[in-house]
Amino acid sequence: MIKVAPSILSADFADMKSALRMLENIKADMVHCDVMDGMFVPNITFGMKMVADLRKLTDLPLDVHLMIVQPERYIEEFCAAGADIVTLHAEATYHLHRAVQKVKACGARPGVVLNPATPVETLKYVLDDIDFVLLMSVNPGYGGQEFIPQTLFKIKELRSLAESMGRKIEIEIDGGINEETSKLVREAGADILVAGHAIFTAQDPSRLIKIFRGEE
Repeated sequence: MIKVAPSILSADFADMKSALRMLENIKADMVHCDVMDGMFVPNITFGMKMVADLRKLTDLPLDVHLMIVQPERYIEEFCAAGADIVTLHAEATYHLHRAVQKVKACGARPGVVLNPATPVETLKYVLDDIDFVLLMSVNPGYGGQEFIPQTLFKIKELRSLAESMGRKIEIEIDGGINEETSKLVREAGADILVAGHAIFTAQDPSRLIKIFRGEE
């Protein structure tokens, strides 16, 4: 079944409790937490304390996406704050394998993120060590951007690589997900859809999640 991970970045930061209740009520599968440092991407969001505060308010899995330079510096802190999944950008660390092992050692599930222009081949030597691959379908840094169509080819290429290596990883897509693009990425082989703006501005977010899953 397709999973949906709403990005809390699009919620009202002054009322996270209500945002989380809404996500629970519409049966979201996890909460996507976009951590940005203003260096790796041109935006600043939140850090460990926000993740820790979210952890106190919900039992939904926290999917922490580290868009920060040298993410290995803070892996232990984000795991201690309550991250269930930690995804690291291949472009942000010199030692991707070591960083992935650090996530595993902390007890969280590891994933690797690729920016739109980063080739799938980058993952070949860490694919045995990760549970997720997050493919950015926009350039990271801001919500509400348009989906990059070449992502569909990348999903298929990644699925083919994983199958050739005997790996059953979950492919997560982040950026520009709406009613139309959700269908396209599902058909291409995606497992998890990240959406923020679309869900938090929807008149009926519960129905939208069903559409994203292909249930309507």
